[in-house]
Amino acid sequence: FLVAGLHNTVVGGSEFMKKTARQDELEEIVGTVGQTFVGLTVNCARCHNHKFDPIRQKEYYQFTSAIAGVFHGERNVSDPELGFQREALRKQVAVLNEKLAGIENRGRAAALARRKQGDKPPKADPPKPLARWEFDTDLRDSLGEMHGMAKGSARVSGGALVVDGNASWVETKPTKEQLRAKTLEAWVELGDLNQKGGGVIGVQNLSGVQFDTIVFAERESRLWMAGSNGYARTQSFGALEENEAHQNPVHVAIVYQEDGTITGYRNGVPYGKPYKTGMSKFPAGNSQIIFGMRHKGGGNNYLKGKIHRAQLYERALAPDEVAASAGVESSFVGEQELAAALGQVSRERRKGLKDQLAALIAREKELGIGSQMKVYTVAARGNPGKVRLLKRGNAMDEGEVVRPGAVAALRSLSSDFGIQPDAPDAERRKQLAHWLTDPDNPLFTRVIVNRLWHYHFGTGIVETPNDFGFNGGRPSHPELLDWLASEFVANGGRLKAMHRLIVTSNTYRQATTPSEDGLALDAENRLLWRKSPVRIDAESLRDAVLAVSGKLNPKMGGPGFRDVSVTPLSGTTYYAPIYPKGDEYNRRTVYRFSPRGGRSAILDTFDCPDPSTTAPRRGVTTTPLQALALLNNEFILNKALAMADRIQVLEKGRLGEQVKRVFLDAYQRAPDAEELRLAKRLVGQYGLVTLCRSLFNSNEFVILN
Repeated sequence: FLVAGLHNTVVGGSEFMKKTARQDELEEIVGTVGQTFVGLTVNCARCHNHKFDPIRQKEYYQFTSAIAGVFHGERNVSDPELGFQREALRKQVAVLNEKLAGIENRGRAAALARRKQGDKPPKADPPKPLARWEFDTDLRDSLGEMHGMAKGSARVSGGALVVDGNASWVETKPTKEQLRAKTLEAWVELGDLNQKGGGVIGVQNLSGVQFDTIVFAERESRLWMAGSNGYARTQSFGALEENEAHQNPVHVAIVYQEDGTITGYRNGVPYGKPYKTGMSKFPAGNSQIIFGMRHKGGGNNYLKGKIHRAQLYERALAPDEVAASAGVESSFVGEQELAAALGQVSRERRKGLKDQLAALIAREKELGIGSQMKVYTVAARGNPGKVRLLKRGNAMDEGEVVRPGAVAALRSLSSDFGIQPDAPDAERRKQLAHWLTDPDNPLFTRVIVNRLWHYHFGTGIVETPNDFGFNGGRPSHPELLDWLASEFVANGGRLKAMHRLIVTSNTYRQATTPSEDGLALDAENRLLWRKSPVRIDAESLRDAVLAVSGKLNPKMGGPGFRDVSVTPLSGTTYYAPIYPKGDEYNRRTVYRFSPRGGRSAILDTFDCPDPSTTAPRRGVTTTPLQALALLNNEFILNKALAMADRIQVLEKGRLGEQVKRVFLDAYQRAPDAEELRLAKRLVGQYGLVTLCRSLFNSNEFVILN
């Protein structure tokens, strides 16, 4: 549901409409999660306490708080086939890089040996940053327009930015460039070596949810680290503890490379060892630079000390560039010195490898661009903020703040997740998952096994699969439901084992033959005195016709097919059924594009539900239209003709064998003598296609006995 559920693309422009639409969306999610996993209509308590079940309005908003970080949005997904091609190219790149590194390592060793003999390395000029903050008299960016704005008690004094560790920081105007590969750099003096988690310089999106920041003692005392959202790009550099920055300013830099490698520097030399995690993109116009804190949001520590100077680069600096910026010499061997140290043969070999690498990398990037497709999916937000109870469900009438939680009626579990109202989204959803699947949750396993029973028997032990509350059905066999749930747990929650248990039971394997006494006492068969006949659902019926006709396209995944024409007119979209031909339209019905207004005659006739609503159980009607649809619908006519053509080719000129093959494919059995006689007469008069249509239109084809 989180992927394919409600996605409102036409939200009104007013604040009231936006908030109301968001609350509607949350109610959809809460209702679907509650009904699917625990069989409770929690969403009915949005405006008031539940009218039938012991669910308070406050508990609804606790549940809402647990999923408040879930938003629908767009996300890029990759074509798997192109992904395999890119992976093959990456392996080729890795081999070439290894060969290139061997040549360059020998060249560097030769260059460093020359230095020991008296050769001096060429002096590197300091790199030019994208932005620079001198903090001499103000917070201005001396190279551009990313000027800082002081927050709290942050101030410029004595040629440095002074932050006191007590909610004081600086943030800049939004960046005008997108930042991927980058370098953060600062000269900082700490007020206390025992402080923890204060950021020096960082880049964040405007909400503060995503960030990369130079942090002191992020997760380990007295160490410089690359702070990041959820510690996604944070690891220890494995360097020595800081013992000087409280006496003299130190130069600190972190370089973020395009391939996800993160390298730390202190006073111009490598700080510990680099590591590789992943790259984070910061879009232009939606990102800013911060000083004195990790990122905006609750629960942050602030830096105590002075920042004497800071610089931002929109690329990953090389080691000699970092050293040049810090004002120290480096053992880094630059391009000019490396080329001079290599012989002619090695230089040509190196050039050839670099040309091959450039071609492979360009091709890999080209495949990467082509493999990206946008899909509507979950776009979780790291910090969804606090959730308040809405009086009478009015989005504009906020009440008390509620903590993430669930339903108190399940006495074996706590309804309070024990986390703060402003906890991160990941923590909220993790706690909800733990609550749903807790061994002490009495409903989770019962709802699952009841749903499986429902699909095998046509009706669940509780006939309302989504509602185990007082307004739902009573279990016909409560002890059986309890036993099935315990067996499900004992088998490790494996669905396959539960399917096997059900279909091998005597109850499932009963005949469907009715009896007068049974029908008189229990016409609906709630006591399971026989196996109830089950009509296959509309989608399975269409798939069965495709399979029997020989036209079923087994292709899996990817975009679906459309058997409706789409006509946009004056802000409204109109859909009309069409009957396109081609293998793409013969895929399973699950891949059908199902707009609310684009109905299908064959599917609708057999009770396929409205795609805009949930359908825990389907109505099963019997109408004359069903017989007419299976006789005259264009889809049925086309597939009956395809089936007849296929069998006539297989059993050319042999009428009796053709009839037997039709029965075998449609019914999985041979015809008896009377059926064979009548079918041969029908085929002789009207053709094999008429027999195919007739079998499609029979109870034996559409009902499981």
